[in-house]
Amino acid sequence: MSPNDFLDVCTIEPAVFELRPDYRAQLLVVDGISASLGAREGDDVADGLIQAAEDHARTLLAESAVDKLPHIAAWREAYRAFGAKPQRTRNSLEALTRRAQKGLPRVNVLTDIYNAISVLHQIPLGGEDFALYAGPARLIRATGQERFDTTADGEVVVEHPDPGEVVWCDDAGVTCRRWNWRQSRRTGLSEATRTAFFILDALAPVSDTELSTATDALIQALGVLSAGASIYRRVIGAP
Repeated sequence: MSPNDFLDVCTIEPAVFELRPDYRAQLLVVDGISASLGAREGDDVADGLIQAAEDHARTLLAESAVDKLPHIAAWREAYRAFGAKPQRTRNSLEALTRRAQKGLPRVNVLTDIYNAISVLHQIPLGGEDFALYAGPARLIRATGQERFDTTADGEVVVEHPDPGEVVWCDDAGVTCRRWNWRQSRRTGLSEATRTAFFILDALAPVSDTELSTATDALIQALGVLSAGASIYRRVIGAP
């Protein structure tokens, strides 16, 4: 399936918009990522972004408690709406903002770049290997029977979401639990990824302009290392 065809058939079910009518998903496919992402050049780009993100998080948290930051507070409210406990399972933006005070985790260049963009723009952002997807991405409220491939204590395990939980999935199972809490190991990015799929999650007070600006920042960062990459994007919002 081509990136354009893939984006055309990605969906968000109405039950999700019933929870949060203000939700928007910016979907982005970057095709033709350079192997230089695994080289020193890629590390240099990631290092600069991570330093900026860590500095930004420290500034924010010097002025406000993390759970009072407006974009994080909105996600805490959204988690409560489908039965999750945000103090126990933190949305990805909150988890990264908290960690940034002492230093963001380093995973691989692609992941490091999008984590930094997430903190800098205060928008949850996830990235996956497009080639590892089985069918289109769908945001649904789970039945509880869906398969989620993850790890626990270093071992590969299969879990299942809670009934009613908001999850991203494809034809093979859940790709991200609790909206933007934890991603599946099955579709994870690596240094071998040449086509990446990103999801940027927006709730009010994030504006459409801010969502677009964050997306442009991610594209620009990847473009430094993959000048010939092709970009495909689509925003899905409530009808």
